Amino acid sequence: MPQRRAITGRSQEPRVRFTEELRLLRAERGLSLRALAEVVGWDASLLGKLEKGHTLGGPEVVQALDHFYNTSDKLLTLWELAVADPTQFKERYRRYMVLEAEAVSMWQHSPSIVPGLLQTPQYAIELLMQGGLTGVELDKQVSARMGRREVLLADGGPQFRVILSEAALRSPLGDPEQWRTQLCHLLAMAERPNITVQVLLLSAGLHGLPNTDTMFLRGLGGQTVAWVETGYSGELVQENQAVERLQLRYDRVRDLALLPDRSREFIERMLEEAPCEPST
Repeated sequence: MPQRRAITGRSQEPRVRFTEELRLLRAERGLSLRALAEVVGWDASLLGKLEKGHTLGGPEVVQALDHFYNTSDKLLTLWELAVADPTQFKERYRRYMVLEAEAVSMWQHSPSIVPGLLQTPQYAIELLMQGGLTGVELDKQVSARMGRREVLLADGGPQFRVILSEAALRSPLGDPEQWRTQLCHLLAMAERPNITVQVLLLSAGLHGLPNTDTMFLRGLGGQTVAWVETGYSGELVQENQAVERLQLRYDRVRDLALLPDRSREFIERMLEEAPCEPST
């Protein structure tokens, strides 16, 4: 499908429009990427990826560019629209992503991996590479995944509770230092007032969601839907009785999980046990 174009001739696709504005502003100043990097204090390779649409970066670099170009919050506004744009996700996820962005509360059971909303960039890269993604598509999907976190970090962000299996915490990244970074990030996110992390120990035994990653989303109108996912496919569950059955299973799993304070202590022990980067 061709990109939508406004009267100005610029794209109306949020991500494309954001990259167009970045390239235009730099061209108007007659700057190279290296010269721009020196002025704003960010890496030239990151700025290049932003302009090519390979990544959306974070709000800090965009605010630095707004400040340099004296564009008020124009770039930040375009960045927010690009981050929230569901078309950046694969087709089967798009309806779910719209509902996630609008949710007032979310609760998830994650049986084998750190949930996407709590992943570091390196964790997402390694995980998505295992699924076969490389190059530009990998960069785009990692950027999209990191953008999803912004809703949790915003003032008045939705409540988010996750039941995280011990199995996920015993499946480290290949790089020990990056794994420690992921554990530290998990602890830091759990400190936020709108985020609760509970660990389900393997010793808890069998339960009703053994291999099903399930996310519940409650919208402004009070309706709850569920996204059920395996490693190969996902399904949006909207029928009330089906959602209630899943909710009952989730509640029973939560009863088996450690309380938040005990969960934090367990993750801290995992961090203490995690190997450090070997010296050379």
